[in-house]
Amino acid sequence: MKRRSFLQTTGMLGLASPALLEQQATVPEPIIIATWKNEKGTQAGYQKIMETGKALDGVEAGAWVPEADPNETTVGYGGYPDRDGHVTLDACIMDHLGNAGSVTFLEHIMHPISVARAVMEKTPHVMLSGAGALEFALSQGFKKQDLLTEKSKKAWLEWKKQAKYEPKVNIERHDTIGLLALGKAGEIAGACSTSGMAFKMHGRVGDSPIIGGAVFCDDEVGGACATGLGEFVMKTLGSFLIVEFMRQGKSPQQACEEAIMRIVKRYKYQEFQVGYLAMNKKGEYGAYAIQKGFNFTITKNGKTEVIESASYMS
Repeated sequence: MKRRSFLQTTGMLGLASPALLEQQATVPEPIIIATWKNEKGTQAGYQKIMETGKALDGVEAGAWVPEADPNETTVGYGGYPDRDGHVTLDACIMDHLGNAGSVTFLEHIMHPISVARAVMEKTPHVMLSGAGALEFALSQGFKKQDLLTEKSKKAWLEWKKQAKYEPKVNIERHDTIGLLALGKAGEIAGACSTSGMAFKMHGRVGDSPIIGGAVFCDDEVGGACATGLGEFVMKTLGSFLIVEFMRQGKSPQQACEEAIMRIVKRYKYQEFQVGYLAMNKKGEYGAYAIQKGFNFTITKNGKTEVIESASYMS
């Protein structure tokens, strides 16, 4: 290469490098957050993002942890059954392109989050339910198994003595797991998985499989997820609402607070809990709940922290 050409080439690179550096600087480090105290879940999700680079892989891997834990009575295997003794699962997942999949009223499958992803990636639909969801899961190679553990069965039999349905605030300081993540390219993804309210009516489905209720992501803005009594998340489409608030310029924290106020202003909120978690494309996050006691977990730069959320009621 001639000296003049070399100088012209290096000069162009020199002019371009600040812009390239600025572009690189706008992509935040990978981060994953989850509702409640889910350290193992966010750590597994973060590790998966480090391996594949993808936020979608991270939120799926994060949900796998409580789904397979028999001691988690609100998610997956070991979840409390409905009032007829059936463990029924709901889940949804959404990627940065706006693709989404969900399953409702699914029985006998340990990882409904992966069935939801299969619905998203392998069918023209968004949601499959009940026997149809199970049939699809089995066709995709998922194994059928009994999800009712002896621990949960014992709790159900004890409940049957009075058979009183009472939603409990912050049940065991845990509930539905909702997750949000930014991948290595800065793309957003979200997921949610649950076994629903303990001893619910047979057939009851909450917000967890509802796109825009439990989870919503928009790669221009960010994402949000929900936990708590799903009926009130559905009535206000909380996660979609939060993302739209962020689109209007509100911070993740401000958006979560506004979404909680939509519930507080309209419903008798004193006896139940709803908690929201949000993250924008900069990696900034926020959380807010109706009642004190909601917390969330974050893993970033290989470090994990559980943070107490602010709340409307002190």
